[in-house]
Amino acid sequence: MFHRLQAVEERYDQLSALLSDPEVISDVDKLRSYAKEQSDLEDTVQAYREYKKVSSQLQDAKEMLNEKLDEEMRELVKQELAELTQQKEKLEHDLMVLLLPKDKNDDKNVIVEIRGAAGGEEAALFAGDLFRMYSRFADRKGWKIDVIDVNETDIGGIKEAIFSVQGKGAYSLLKYESGAHRVQRVPATESGGRIHTSTATVAVLPEVEEVEVEINEKDLRIDTFCSTGPGGQSVNTTQSAVRITHLPTGIVVSCQDEKSQLKNRDKAMRVLRARLYEKYQQEQQQEYAEQRKSAVGTGDRSERIRTYNFPQSRVTDHRIGLTLHRLESVLAGDLDEIIHALVTAEQAQKLQAASGDE
Repeated sequence: MFHRLQAVEERYDQLSALLSDPEVISDVDKLRSYAKEQSDLEDTVQAYREYKKVSSQLQDAKEMLNEKLDEEMRELVKQELAELTQQKEKLEHDLMVLLLPKDKNDDKNVIVEIRGAAGGEEAALFAGDLFRMYSRFADRKGWKIDVIDVNETDIGGIKEAIFSVQGKGAYSLLKYESGAHRVQRVPATESGGRIHTSTATVAVLPEVEEVEVEINEKDLRIDTFCSTGPGGQSVNTTQSAVRITHLPTGIVVSCQDEKSQLKNRDKAMRVLRARLYEKYQQEQQQEYAEQRKSAVGTGDRSERIRTYNFPQSRVTDHRIGLTLHRLESVLAGDLDEIIHALVTAEQAQKLQAASGDE
Protein backbone atom coordinates (compact mmCIF):
# COMPACT_ATOMS: atom_id res chain seq x y z
CA MET A 1 0.00 0.00 0.00
CA PHE A 2 2.75 2.45 0.94
CA HIS A 3 4.58 2.04 -2.40
CA ARG A 4 1.35 3.10 -4.11
CA LEU A 5 0.94 6.06 -1.75
CA GLN A 6 4.49 7.19 -2.42
CA ALA A 7 3.83 7.01 -6.18
CA VAL A 8 0.60 9.02 -5.75
CA GLU A 9 2.44 11.72 -3.79
CA GLU A 10 5.20 11.91 -6.41
CA ARG A 11 2.61 12.27 -9.18
CA TYR A 12 0.83 14.98 -7.17
CA ASP A 13 4.07 16.97 -6.85
CA GLN A 14 4.79 16.44 -10.55
CA LEU A 15 1.36 17.84 -11.42
CA SER A 16 2.01 20.89 -9.20
CA ALA A 17 5.12 21.61 -11.28
CA LEU A 18 3.26 21.04 -14.55
CA LEU A 19 0.48 23.45 -13.53
CA SER A 20 3.10 26.18 -13.12
CA ASP A 21 4.62 25.51 -16.55
CA PRO A 22 3.85 28.38 -19.00
CA GLU A 23 3.46 25.87 -21.84
CA VAL A 24 0.73 24.01 -19.91
CA ILE A 25 -0.94 27.24 -18.77
CA SER A 26 -1.32 28.30 -22.41
CA ASP A 27 -3.00 24.99 -23.32
CA VAL A 28 -6.54 25.08 -21.84
CA ASP A 29 -7.23 21.38 -22.36
CA LYS A 30 -3.97 20.26 -20.73
CA LEU A 31 -4.43 22.72 -17.88
CA ARG A 32 -7.95 21.44 -17.18
CA SER A 33 -6.87 17.80 -17.42
CA TYR A 34 -3.90 18.20 -15.06
CA ALA A 35 -5.91 20.30 -12.60
CA LYS A 36 -8.62 17.63 -12.42
CA GLU A 37 -6.07 14.85 -11.97
CA GLN A 38 -4.42 16.75 -9.13
CA SER A 39 -7.78 17.49 -7.54
CA ASP A 40 -8.62 13.75 -7.64
CA LEU A 41 -5.37 12.97 -5.79
CA GLU A 42 -5.71 15.77 -3.22
CA ASP A 43 -7.53 13.85 -0.46
CA THR A 44 -5.21 10.84 -0.72
CA VAL A 45 -2.03 12.96 -0.59
CA GLN A 46 -3.26 15.05 2.35
CA ALA A 47 -4.21 11.90 4.29
CA TYR A 48 -0.83 10.27 3.47
CA ARG A 49 1.09 13.34 4.65
CA GLU A 50 -0.95 13.43 7.85
CA TYR A 51 -0.22 9.71 8.31
CA LYS A 52 3.55 10.30 7.99
CA LYS A 53 3.35 13.19 10.45
CA VAL A 54 1.42 11.11 13.02
CA SER A 55 3.81 8.15 12.54
CA SER A 56 6.77 10.42 13.26
CA GLN A 57 5.11 11.82 16.38
CA LEU A 58 4.28 8.28 17.50
CA GLN A 59 7.93 7.22 17.14
CA ASP A 60 9.05 10.27 19.14
CA ALA A 61 6.58 9.44 21.93
CA LYS A 62 7.81 5.81 22.07
CA GLU A 63 11.43 6.98 22.35
CA MET A 64 10.49 9.44 25.09
CA LEU A 65 9.10 6.60 27.20
CA ASN A 66 12.59 5.07 27.25
CA GLU A 67 13.96 8.20 28.91
CA LYS A 68 13.95 8.98 32.63
CA LEU A 69 10.63 10.71 33.31
CA ASP A 70 8.72 11.56 36.46
CA GLU A 71 5.43 9.74 36.96
CA GLU A 72 3.24 12.66 35.83
CA MET A 73 5.17 13.18 32.59
CA ARG A 74 5.20 9.43 31.91
CA GLU A 75 1.39 9.33 32.18
CA LEU A 76 1.08 12.29 29.79
CA VAL A 77 3.33 10.57 27.23
CA LYS A 78 1.34 7.32 27.58
CA GLN A 79 -1.89 9.25 26.98
CA GLU A 80 -0.39 10.93 23.91
CA LEU A 81 0.85 7.55 22.68
CA ALA A 82 -2.64 6.06 22.94
CA GLU A 83 -4.19 9.01 21.05
CA LEU A 84 -1.56 8.90 18.29
CA THR A 85 -1.97 5.12 17.91
CA GLN A 86 -5.71 5.60 17.46
CA GLN A 87 -5.12 8.39 14.92
CA LYS A 88 -2.67 6.23 12.98
CA GLU A 89 -5.10 3.29 12.81
CA LYS A 90 -7.89 5.56 11.56
CA LEU A 91 -5.62 7.12 8.93
CA GLU A 92 -4.53 3.65 7.75
CA HIS A 93 -8.19 2.71 7.24
CA ASP A 94 -8.93 6.02 5.49
CA LEU A 95 -5.96 5.50 3.15
CA MET A 96 -7.11 1.98 2.25
CA VAL A 97 -10.53 3.40 1.35
CA LEU A 98 -8.98 6.26 -0.66
CA LEU A 99 -6.93 3.74 -2.67
CA LEU A 100 -10.00 1.70 -3.65
CA PRO A 101 -10.91 1.92 -7.36
CA LYS A 102 -13.12 4.96 -7.91
CA ASP A 103 -16.47 4.85 -9.70
CA LYS A 104 -15.70 6.87 -12.82
CA ASN A 105 -19.25 8.28 -12.74
CA ASP A 106 -19.14 9.64 -9.19
CA ASP A 107 -18.38 13.22 -10.26
CA LYS A 108 -21.18 13.29 -12.83
CA ASN A 109 -24.56 15.01 -12.58
CA VAL A 110 -27.52 12.63 -12.61
CA ILE A 111 -30.82 11.94 -14.32
CA VAL A 112 -33.43 10.61 -11.88
CA GLU A 113 -36.58 8.81 -13.04
CA ILE A 114 -39.41 8.09 -10.58
CA ARG A 115 -42.48 6.06 -11.55
CA GLY A 116 -45.54 4.96 -9.63
CA ALA A 117 -45.66 1.15 -9.85
CA ALA A 118 -47.98 -1.26 -8.01
CA GLY A 119 -50.83 0.46 -6.19
CA GLY A 120 -52.53 2.72 -8.71
CA GLU A 121 -53.31 6.26 -7.50
CA GLU A 122 -51.68 5.64 -4.11
CA ALA A 123 -48.44 4.62 -5.86
CA ALA A 124 -48.57 7.86 -7.86
CA LEU A 125 -49.04 9.88 -4.65
CA PHE A 126 -46.04 8.09 -3.14
CA ALA A 127 -43.97 8.82 -6.26
CA GLY A 128 -44.80 12.49 -5.62
CA ASP A 129 -43.55 12.11 -2.03
CA LEU A 130 -40.25 10.69 -3.32
CA PHE A 131 -39.88 13.50 -5.84
CA ARG A 132 -40.26 16.07 -3.07
CA MET A 133 -37.88 14.10 -0.81
CA TYR A 134 -35.10 14.18 -3.41
CA SER A 135 -35.81 17.83 -4.22
CA ARG A 136 -35.34 18.74 -0.54
CA PHE A 137 -32.23 16.57 -0.26
CA ALA A 138 -30.75 18.34 -3.31
CA ASP A 139 -31.63 21.71 -1.78
CA ARG A 140 -29.81 20.76 1.44
CA LYS A 141 -26.72 19.91 -0.60
CA GLY A 142 -26.86 23.11 -2.62
CA TRP A 143 -27.51 21.16 -5.83
CA LYS A 144 -29.64 22.39 -8.72
CA ILE A 145 -32.71 20.47 -9.94
CA ASP A 146 -33.94 20.76 -13.52
CA VAL A 147 -37.33 19.14 -14.21
CA ILE A 148 -37.31 17.36 -17.57
CA ASP A 149 -40.76 15.80 -17.61
CA VAL A 150 -43.59 15.26 -15.11
CA ASN A 151 -46.78 13.31 -15.73
CA GLU A 152 -49.26 14.22 -12.97
CA THR A 153 -52.55 12.59 -11.98
CA ASP A 154 -55.87 14.34 -11.30
CA ILE A 155 -55.42 14.32 -7.50
CA GLY A 156 -51.81 15.50 -7.39
CA GLY A 157 -49.91 12.25 -7.73
CA ILE A 158 -47.08 11.63 -10.20
CA LYS A 159 -47.21 8.79 -12.70
CA GLU A 160 -43.68 9.64 -13.83
CA ALA A 161 -41.12 12.32 -13.02
CA ILE A 162 -37.80 12.77 -14.80
CA PHE A 163 -35.36 15.40 -13.58
CA SER A 164 -31.66 16.15 -13.50
CA VAL A 165 -29.63 16.95 -10.38
CA GLN A 166 -26.53 19.06 -10.94
CA GLY A 167 -23.90 19.47 -8.24
CA LYS A 168 -20.63 18.19 -6.79
CA GLY A 169 -20.86 14.49 -5.91
CA ALA A 170 -24.49 14.13 -7.01
CA TYR A 171 -24.09 10.67 -8.54
CA SER A 172 -21.74 9.44 -5.77
CA LEU A 173 -24.59 9.83 -3.25
CA LEU A 174 -27.80 9.42 -5.25
CA LYS A 175 -26.71 6.23 -7.05
CA TYR A 176 -27.76 4.23 -3.96
CA GLU A 177 -31.40 5.28 -4.50
CA SER A 178 -31.99 3.11 -7.60
CA GLY A 179 -34.55 0.39 -6.94
CA ALA A 180 -38.11 -0.23 -5.76
CA HIS A 181 -39.34 1.86 -2.81
CA ARG A 182 -42.35 0.49 -0.89
CA VAL A 183 -44.84 2.49 1.17
CA GLN A 184 -47.22 1.14 3.83
CA ARG A 185 -49.97 3.54 4.92
CA VAL A 186 -53.72 4.20 4.97
CA PRO A 187 -54.57 5.93 1.68
CA ALA A 188 -56.66 9.13 1.81
CA THR A 189 -59.25 7.32 -0.34
CA GLU A 190 -59.53 4.36 2.11
CA SER A 191 -62.69 4.65 4.21
CA GLY A 192 -62.12 1.48 6.23
CA GLY A 193 -58.77 2.57 7.66
CA ARG A 194 -56.89 -0.41 6.20
CA ILE A 195 -53.16 -0.15 5.53
CA HIS A 196 -52.25 -0.54 1.86
CA THR A 197 -48.86 -1.37 0.34
CA SER A 198 -47.76 0.44 -2.82
CA THR A 199 -44.48 0.82 -4.66
CA ALA A 200 -42.65 3.35 -6.77
CA THR A 201 -39.45 2.72 -8.73
CA VAL A 202 -36.44 5.01 -8.87
CA ALA A 203 -33.67 4.93 -11.49
CA VAL A 204 -30.57 7.08 -11.02
CA LEU A 205 -28.46 7.44 -14.16
CA PRO A 206 -25.19 9.36 -14.59
CA GLU A 207 -25.67 12.21 -17.04
CA VAL A 208 -23.22 11.86 -19.92
CA GLU A 209 -21.80 14.20 -22.54
CA GLU A 210 -22.43 13.79 -26.24
CA VAL A 211 -18.85 12.60 -26.78
CA GLU A 212 -19.37 9.73 -24.30
CA VAL A 213 -22.35 8.20 -26.13
CA GLU A 214 -22.48 8.41 -29.89
CA ILE A 215 -26.03 8.55 -31.27
CA ASN A 216 -26.64 8.34 -35.00
CA GLU A 217 -29.50 10.63 -36.09
CA LYS A 218 -30.58 7.91 -38.54
CA ASP A 219 -31.35 5.69 -35.52
CA LEU A 220 -33.91 8.16 -34.14
CA ARG A 221 -37.61 8.64 -34.80
CA ILE A 222 -38.78 12.00 -33.49
CA ASP A 223 -42.50 12.71 -33.04
CA THR A 224 -44.09 15.94 -31.84
CA PHE A 225 -47.46 16.39 -30.16
CA CYS A 226 -49.46 18.81 -28.00
CA SER A 227 -48.55 18.88 -24.29
CA THR A 228 -51.10 17.31 -21.96
CA GLY A 229 -51.90 17.92 -18.30
CA PRO A 230 -53.46 15.71 -15.57
CA GLY A 231 -56.20 13.51 -16.97
CA GLY A 232 -54.86 13.85 -20.51
CA GLN A 233 -56.35 17.21 -21.40
CA SER A 234 -54.37 19.36 -23.84
CA VAL A 235 -52.62 22.31 -22.19
CA ASN A 236 -51.53 24.11 -25.34
CA THR A 237 -52.30 24.15 -29.04
CA THR A 238 -48.74 24.00 -30.37
CA GLN A 239 -46.88 20.76 -30.90
CA SER A 240 -44.13 21.55 -28.42
CA ALA A 241 -43.95 18.12 -26.78
CA VAL A 242 -41.35 15.69 -28.17
CA ARG A 243 -41.11 11.90 -28.22
CA ILE A 244 -37.82 10.32 -29.33
CA THR A 245 -37.54 6.62 -30.16
CA HIS A 246 -34.10 5.03 -30.44
CA LEU A 247 -34.86 2.41 -33.08
CA PRO A 248 -31.98 -0.07 -32.43
CA THR A 249 -32.86 -0.46 -28.73
CA GLY A 250 -36.53 0.54 -28.65
CA ILE A 251 -35.86 3.09 -25.88
CA VAL A 252 -38.53 5.83 -25.89
CA VAL A 253 -38.17 9.22 -24.19
CA SER A 254 -40.84 11.93 -24.02
CA CYS A 255 -40.54 15.50 -22.80
CA GLN A 256 -43.22 18.19 -22.59
CA ASP A 257 -42.10 20.32 -19.65
CA GLU A 258 -40.88 23.27 -21.74
CA LYS A 259 -42.97 25.49 -24.01
CA SER A 260 -40.26 25.31 -26.66
CA GLN A 261 -40.07 22.20 -28.87
CA LEU A 262 -36.31 22.71 -29.22
CA LYS A 263 -35.77 22.76 -25.44
CA ASN A 264 -37.93 19.65 -25.02
CA ARG A 265 -35.86 17.89 -27.70
CA ASP A 266 -32.61 18.82 -25.93
CA LYS A 267 -33.93 17.52 -22.58
CA ALA A 268 -35.20 14.30 -24.15
CA MET A 269 -31.78 13.73 -25.75
CA ARG A 270 -30.11 14.16 -22.33
CA VAL A 271 -32.33 11.40 -20.92
CA LEU A 272 -31.78 9.17 -23.97
CA ARG A 273 -28.00 9.50 -23.67
CA ALA A 274 -28.19 8.57 -19.98
CA ARG A 275 -30.39 5.52 -20.65
CA LEU A 276 -28.16 4.30 -23.48
CA TYR A 277 -25.08 4.79 -21.31
CA GLU A 278 -26.73 2.76 -18.53
CA LYS A 279 -27.64 0.01 -21.01
CA TYR A 280 -24.08 -0.20 -22.36
CA GLN A 281 -22.64 -0.16 -18.82
CA GLN A 282 -24.93 -2.98 -17.71
CA GLU A 283 -23.95 -5.11 -20.70
CA GLN A 284 -20.24 -4.61 -19.95
CA GLN A 285 -20.60 -5.30 -16.22
CA GLN A 286 -23.03 -8.22 -16.35
CA GLU A 287 -20.35 -10.91 -16.07
CA TYR A 288 -18.74 -9.14 -13.10
CA ALA A 289 -22.09 -8.65 -11.37
CA GLU A 290 -22.58 -12.40 -11.24
CA GLN A 291 -19.18 -12.89 -9.69
CA ARG A 292 -19.57 -10.20 -7.02
CA LYS A 293 -22.96 -9.15 -5.74
CA SER A 294 -22.75 -5.69 -4.23
CA ALA A 295 -23.50 -5.43 -0.51
CA VAL A 296 -25.78 -2.50 -1.25
CA GLY A 297 -27.75 -4.10 -4.06
CA THR A 298 -27.53 -4.27 -7.81
CA GLY A 299 -29.06 -0.87 -8.57
CA ASP A 300 -31.77 -2.56 -10.62
CA ARG A 301 -34.98 -0.56 -10.45
CA SER A 302 -37.01 -3.71 -9.74
CA GLU A 303 -34.99 -4.63 -6.63
CA ARG A 304 -36.84 -3.72 -3.41
CA ILE A 305 -34.46 -1.54 -1.44
CA ARG A 306 -36.50 0.41 1.14
CA THR A 307 -39.82 0.45 2.99
CA TYR A 308 -41.54 3.56 4.36
CA ASN A 309 -44.03 2.56 7.07
CA PHE A 310 -46.26 5.49 8.03
CA PRO A 311 -48.18 3.96 11.02
CA GLN A 312 -44.85 3.19 12.76
CA SER A 313 -42.97 6.25 11.40
CA ARG A 314 -40.36 3.75 10.27
CA VAL A 315 -37.94 3.64 7.34
CA THR A 316 -36.09 0.38 6.67
CA ASP A 317 -33.31 -0.06 4.11
CA HIS A 318 -33.35 -3.77 3.30
CA ARG A 319 -29.89 -3.91 1.72
CA ILE A 320 -28.05 -3.21 4.98
CA GLY A 321 -30.80 -3.86 7.55
CA LEU A 322 -30.90 -0.24 8.72
CA THR A 323 -34.10 0.94 10.44
CA LEU A 324 -34.82 4.55 11.45
CA HIS A 325 -37.90 5.71 13.36
CA ARG A 326 -38.10 9.20 11.89
CA LEU A 327 -40.04 8.89 8.67
CA GLU A 328 -41.07 12.55 8.60
CA SER A 329 -37.50 13.90 8.59
CA VAL A 330 -36.42 11.37 5.92
CA LEU A 331 -39.24 12.47 3.62
CA ALA A 332 -38.19 16.06 4.35
CA GLY A 333 -34.87 15.25 2.66
CA ASP A 334 -32.74 14.14 5.62
CA LEU A 335 -31.11 11.18 3.86
CA ASP A 336 -27.55 11.65 5.09
CA GLU A 337 -27.59 8.89 7.73
CA ILE A 338 -29.02 6.32 5.30
CA ILE A 339 -26.66 7.20 2.45
CA HIS A 340 -23.62 7.34 4.75
CA ALA A 341 -24.46 3.83 6.01
CA LEU A 342 -24.75 2.58 2.42
CA VAL A 343 -21.42 4.18 1.44
CA THR A 344 -19.74 2.58 4.48
CA ALA A 345 -21.23 -0.84 3.69
CA GLU A 346 -20.00 -0.70 0.10
CA GLN A 347 -16.53 0.41 1.19
CA ALA A 348 -16.35 -2.48 3.66
CA GLN A 349 -17.33 -4.93 0.95
CA LYS A 350 -14.72 -3.50 -1.45
CA LEU A 351 -12.01 -3.63 1.22
CA GLN A 352 -12.86 -7.27 1.93
CA ALA A 353 -12.76 -8.08 -1.80
CA ALA A 354 -9.44 -6.23 -2.18
CA SER A 355 -7.84 -8.12 0.74
CA GLY A 356 -9.08 -11.39 -0.77
CA ASP A 357 -7.39 -10.57 -4.08
CA GLU A 358 -4.00 -9.88 -2.48
